[in-house]
Parts: sequence; C-alpha cells; structure tokens
Amino acid sequence: MVYISPIGPLHIKSDGTALISLKLTSQAIPTKPSDCIEEATAAWLDAYFANKPLPPLPGLNPSGSEFRRAVWRELLTIPYGATISYGTLAKRLRTSARAIGGAVGANPIAIIIPCHRVIASDGSIGGYAYGIPAKEFLLRIEQ
Repeated sequence: MVYISPIGPLHIKSDGTALISLKLTSQAIPTKPSDCIEEATAAWLDAYFANKPLPPLPGLNPSGSEFRRAVWRELLTIPYGATISYGTLAKRLRTSARAIGGAVGANPIAIIIPCHRVIASDGSIGGYAYGIPAKEFLLRIEQ
C-alpha cells in the first residue's frame, strides 16, 4: 500500500503476518491496505505524524543478515525522542561505527525501526537514506 506522509509517500509492504518493508517511494497516489498488518502500520503512522500516543506496533520481519537484524533490534530500544551515536551503538554491539552505519542505512522498515535516531558522535545529524530534511523532520516531531 502507499501511505502519504509529511516526508513523502511511503510504501508499506506486509507478508500477511508481519511488516517487511516501509520505504519512501515515488508513487504519489495513495492506495488502500491489503491486510491487517498494512492497516495497523498506517494507523501507527497516523498517530506518529500527529504526535499522538502510538498504538502497538505490528509484527516486524525485516529481511537481512543476522548482524543487521541485531542492529535493527538495538535501534528499537532507542526511546522516542532520544538519539544515539553510531559509535555508542558500535560499542554496544562490539563492532565498528562503519559496520553500524551500513546496517542502519540498509534498514528496510524506516521510521518504525528508528534509524533516524542515530546521529554522528559530534552530535551532528549525519546521513539518512531519505535525505537530511526528512531526518530533521522526524527528529523534530519527536521533541
């Protein structure tokens, strides 16, 4: 399904039992959910962008290596409104900041797996797969 968000259209993809992808897309025409996972994801996004209490997350099943999945699980522990550096994540997972950056950049479930909450060690925004303005917007609405 395509969900129209303040940062652009988002393509929501489910395998019927869990959310497998949430990415920006160029398709600007909204479409209806095809299952309850897509519907729950859209409801979560509605609340998130309206800065309202978040409903429970749908099940998540991102595809990736065990290392990437470990990084994405760690991202889910970053509290709403908080940030963490690539270096701090690297220390937690006993790896390099570069490896963390690769996993963060490959996150297939944007926003819900909050890769936008990872910043550079000097406190600067750092990169974001969907552009710095989108990352700044997401961090700003969480403040």
